[in-house]
Amino acid sequence: MTTYRESGVDPQKAERLVDYIKKKVKKAFGDYEGIGSFAGGISIEGIRNPVVFTSTDGVGTKLKIIQRMGMHRVGGIDLVAMNVNDVITTGAKPILFLDYIATGKIKEEVLKEVIDGIVEGCEEAECILAGGETAEMPGFYPEGVYDLAGFCVGICSKEEVIDGKGINPGDTVIGIPSSGFHSNGYSLIRKVIDEHEIDITKPIYEGSPPLCEILLKPTRIYVVTIQRLKKNLNVKGIAHITGGGIPGNLARILPDGRRAVIDPESWEFPEEMKWLMEKGGIPLDEMFRTFNMGIGMVVVVDGEVRDKALDLLEDAIQIGVIEEGKKGVTIRGISQS
Repeated sequence: MTTYRESGVDPQKAERLVDYIKKKVKKAFGDYEGIGSFAGGISIEGIRNPVVFTSTDGVGTKLKIIQRMGMHRVGGIDLVAMNVNDVITTGAKPILFLDYIATGKIKEEVLKEVIDGIVEGCEEAECILAGGETAEMPGFYPEGVYDLAGFCVGICSKEEVIDGKGINPGDTVIGIPSSGFHSNGYSLIRKVIDEHEIDITKPIYEGSPPLCEILLKPTRIYVVTIQRLKKNLNVKGIAHITGGGIPGNLARILPDGRRAVIDPESWEFPEEMKWLMEKGGIPLDEMFRTFNMGIGMVVVVDGEVRDKALDLLEDAIQIGVIEEGKKGVTIRGISQS
């Protein structure tokens, strides 16, 4: 007699993982009953003319370093961060999150760490882990390898939607710092590491932590910061700086006839990005097209509320202005888009 377990799939492991997730979710979010059902849901109250926004994303090849170093919690946090940070650019508040984990063979202790990171990220983002799927796929993924995907739902009233249409010349462009590389550009980072045979367990300069710790800093979650800003003043546009950098992502929220002019001398690039640029011989314009360069989120506000916005954002800085011109982004002295 041939069984499913003999083919490499152990349903009992998956069930035990679901039980673990149920306990984590109950502890973090109260008596939510969606985990383990065919679908999860949440009631929405007090929102007039509701608009629902969704996002789906993964962690990319940062997972290769995460799995190599066994820092699986970071993957869970990043999975949440990449999705909720996209949703908040619309003015919506993330309300629930779903995860998808695919692996060749379920290793419970590893996936529990991933779940711990997901729950931690959801708590920071003030949204519920409403469900997910763990797929055991023997023969499809190599031993010790897993992939992650996430899905986030956010909601706001129609009057609160932020779409960039009101951006005008004279508006201020404000950058909110990143926590490092976040989850973008890791294929290029790994290429430099491999070509130069760099030991990621060692510091990259005197006094720095090991490179692996720098590369595995969790992605910053901006939900609470953006919600605080929204409650106190009118935000005209928000851009999450992911793959494509500031030029590629800021351009997405600009209306026709508006150009963002960014001053790269208005902030200090992170040391790890300066190191990567030098070590890999990467041109500065390529760095700006690939990495966030220390700015994880950009907001556009009326110039008259600039000072109030900077006070509310605490660690943010003005990095540019909006001018009339062809839609796109100018990085002074570097690039055009």
